Amino acid sequence: MNAIVRNLQALEAVEPIPAPAGDMEVVVARSLDELMQVMSVRTLAFMGDQSCPYDEEFDGNDFCGATHLLLKVRGEPAGTVRMRWFADFCKLERIALTRPFRGGKGSFALIDAAADLARKKGYRKLLTYAQPRYIPLWQSGFKVAPAEGRPTFTFSDHEYVALEAELTPIEGAMHIEIDPFVLNRPEGDWDRPGVLDRSADRPATNPMMRRAS
Repeated sequence: MNAIVRNLQALEAVEPIPAPAGDMEVVVARSLDELMQVMSVRTLAFMGDQSCPYDEEFDGNDFCGATHLLLKVRGEPAGTVRMRWFADFCKLERIALTRPFRGGKGSFALIDAAADLARKKGYRKLLTYAQPRYIPLWQSGFKVAPAEGRPTFTFSDHEYVALEAELTPIEGAMHIEIDPFVLNRPEGDWDRPGVLDRSADRPATNPMMRRAS
């Protein structure tokens, strides 16, 4: 048995690492560094463990109306989920965890954080595509059900079924008449003053108008 095969078997044998909830945090990926961590997790999970082709994994939707959540365990990237926003529903995609953190609390932390973000944005319906074997896992931690009347379908060599969940927007969810400063704050951080809140302390000097005159 060569060294490469032994190393692969050692990876397969890794047991899930228990992580206390206090060691976990889920954040919105806002910086280039955090987006690189997101892509690293997905590369390991999908291209590495599922042999997904590169162009199928990075499909052109990562920077088009998408929000990426990043699970960190003791500061290290451990999981991610992509959220895409449509007119009346939110779609969860690319849910991935690194091997040591699969089968534990990490997946539920990601899904809960995604649902909370969708509720804050005022969404009432959530959609995801899951492999049939994972439906019991989804239903053990989140109230989802297979979409009625929709057959299973296949892409990237796996069979999927559509799962839907009803959401209740939180009180004070985003809406078109909300305070402009709230709407200008970073994604998901609407309850904390942002950099543009601080800029309001400066008077309106209209520098571009002065230059034009």
